[in-house]
Amino acid sequence: MNLEVFEKEIGYTFTDKSLLKKALTHTSYAYEKKVESYERLEYLGDSILEFISSKYLYQNYKGLSEGEMTKVRAYSVCEDSLYTVAVKHNFSDFLFLGKSEQLSHGTKKAILADTVEAVIAAIYLDSNLENAEKFILDNITEQIEYASKNVGMKDYKTTLQEKLQVHGDVSIKYNIISETGPDHNKEFTAELVINNKKMQTGTGKSKKAAEMEAARKTLEELK
Repeated sequence: MNLEVFEKEIGYTFTDKSLLKKALTHTSYAYEKKVESYERLEYLGDSILEFISSKYLYQNYKGLSEGEMTKVRAYSVCEDSLYTVAVKHNFSDFLFLGKSEQLSHGTKKAILADTVEAVIAAIYLDSNLENAEKFILDNITEQIEYASKNVGMKDYKTTLQEKLQVHGDVSIKYNIISETGPDHNKEFTAELVINNKKMQTGTGKSKKAAEMEAARKTLEELK
């Protein structure tokens, strides 16, 4: 297995190659070969990931409350998000798996997500926190940006409706005016119309996200 290819994938070259191999070693392989698995590295990587993502949110999303930052962080470092990182960098091609795991149908999502955390810890131990931080932010800032607008945040559509209808009924309509990209990665654009007057447009990975962005931008305009 050529781990140099993996190093190019993640943008970091290890001084201690054994750390990298350990980070990619599943418990099934470790049991068969009597070596250490990635489990302890995963434990450390989880803490580093939480710290770096928390710091990034604190420094860059000053409008979010504590509760909102917690929700955004939870989304950004959850199993699904880490699995996406693993798929992006082809982690499954470089894992050391035991025979039992090799016979299963594809590498489990949880294993790939855990390995991302182990690699984070391995980078930290091999060098410093700065390099671990670079790997983390290179891979989760998009998730953070999406979550800051869509996951458990202020419901901008409801806020806008309450603001506009305080003095009576107002016609509020959201129209999807464009839909681009392949089925697995679509982007929608929504246009907000208030009393037949076109207001702001918003884009997002779902129709709801696009509508929410249009409402948010309109609220900013009305201020």
